[in-house]
Amino acid sequence: MSTRRTPPARQVHLAAQLPGIHNVTVWSDPRSGSQIAIDSFVRLAQTAERGKFDFFFLAEGLRLREHRGRIYDLDIAGRPENLTMLGALAAVTTRLGLAATVNATFNEPYEVARRFATLDRLSGGRAAWNVVTSYDAFTGENFRRGGFLPEADRYTRAAEFLAVARTLWDSWADGDLRADAAAGAFVRAGAGRFAHHGHHFDIAGRFSTPPGPQGHPVVIQSGESDAGREFAASDADVIFSRHNQLGAAQAFYRDVKRRLARYGRAPDDLKILPTANAVVADTDEEAAAYAEEIARELVSPGTALAHLEAVWGRDLSAYDPDGPLPDVEPEDEAHFLKGHSVFRKGRAETARRWRELAAERDLSIRELVIEVGGRPTFVGSPRTVADAIDHFVRTEGADGFVLVPHLIPGGLDDVVDRVVPLLQEKGVFREDYTGTTLRDHLGLSPNYENEEEEKESTA
Repeated sequence: MSTRRTPPARQVHLAAQLPGIHNVTVWSDPRSGSQIAIDSFVRLAQTAERGKFDFFFLAEGLRLREHRGRIYDLDIAGRPENLTMLGALAAVTTRLGLAATVNATFNEPYEVARRFATLDRLSGGRAAWNVVTSYDAFTGENFRRGGFLPEADRYTRAAEFLAVARTLWDSWADGDLRADAAAGAFVRAGAGRFAHHGHHFDIAGRFSTPPGPQGHPVVIQSGESDAGREFAASDADVIFSRHNQLGAAQAFYRDVKRRLARYGRAPDDLKILPTANAVVADTDEEAAAYAEEIARELVSPGTALAHLEAVWGRDLSAYDPDGPLPDVEPEDEAHFLKGHSVFRKGRAETARRWRELAAERDLSIRELVIEVGGRPTFVGSPRTVADAIDHFVRTEGADGFVLVPHLIPGGLDDVVDRVVPLLQEKGVFREDYTGTTLRDHLGLSPNYENEEEEKESTA
C-alpha cells in the first residue's frame, strides 16, 4: 500500500530594506535614529542577519525629488552611496545578502560590473544588483547626457546593459588566476578578454576583476509595466512587487510566473517579493491602535496635500487636509512633484478612483491618502502576523517579502524576535543559514553558463 506524502510547506523568504525614498519612515518620531549614520545601517543589517533574512536592500535615487521647486522632505537627504555602504556592511555581517540599486540609464556596464564583482568577492558571494532605469530629463540634468534616452528605449538599454555585464563577468574562467611561480605565469593569457557590439554599447577590451563566488550576482528588478514584467521574466532572479494586497498580488504572481516558460525558466527561478511593513504588539487591538498612530505620523497634513498635488497637478494649498477633496479637475500635463515615478502616468484615472473611494467612505483628503498608501501591510499580535505572512505565501501571492520598517534602526526588532520564531515553528522559515551565498539563501540555481565556460577553459 502506498502512502501519500504531505508536500513540503512553501518556504517564506524575507529581506529588509533601509528606506530612503517615499513616506515610509517616521523620521520625526523621537524613537527614530539617524537615517544616514553608519551605525543605523549596521544595526538594521545585523538585526536582519540575526533573523536569518535572505538579504539587506538599499534603494537609491539619482536626484533629490522636488515638490514645487523645494526638496521633497519625505526623501532622505544625505544618504551614502549604496555600494560603498554595502562594502562596509560586508565586514560586519557573515551570511546576509547585500543588495543595491544601481541605475542602468546613467552608468556604464564596465564600471558597474566591476563594482559588483568586487562586492561579491568582498562578501564571499552575497551581492545582488537591483537594476533600475530613469525616464526623465529632470534626473538626467545631473549627468552629462541629460535626458537623452527616450522612455521607450530604457528597458532595451537596461537589457543590453545587463547582457554586457554578464559578458564581462564571464570573461574570467576558473583557473585564470594561475599564480604559477614555477611557470612565471600569474594569469592565463586570455583572461578577461571581451567584446560586445550592440545598439547601446560597442566595447571591447580586458575586464580587470575576476567574478566573485556567485559568478553573476543575484539580479533584482522592480518593473510593473508589461515591458518591466517581461524583462524580469527573461533576466531577473528576484522581482520587487508593489502588490501587497492578496488579490492583486496573486494576479501579478500568476502573470509573471507564466512568462518564465518562454525563456526556458522554471517558476522557482524567479522569486517575487512585495515590499511590506509590519506592526506587531501583544494583542491585535493594541497593534491596530499603534498602526493607526503610525499611519497618521506617516501622512501629516502637509504630506496629504503634497500627494494630492502630485496627482492633481495643481496648487491645492488653499484646501483643508481634513476637508473634502477639491472640486477642480486634475491638470494631467502639470507636474508638481518632479522625479517621482508613482504619480506620473494615468493621473486622471487615479483622481477618478480616489474620488469614488472618498465619496463611498466619506474620507477627508488626509484620510484618503492614508487609506490608499499609508497603512501597514501586516498588523496584529506576533501569531496574527506570522499566520498572515504564511497564508500570503501559501496561496501564491508572493514568495516572501521585503520588510520596510517605519522606525530606523530598531523597526525590525519585533519581527525578528517575535514573528520569525513562529514562522520557524510552522516549518516555513529557516532555523539557520544552510549556505554561504545569496543564491543559496534564495534557492536559486548556480550560474550554469559560467560553469560550462569554466569547464571548457580548464579542459
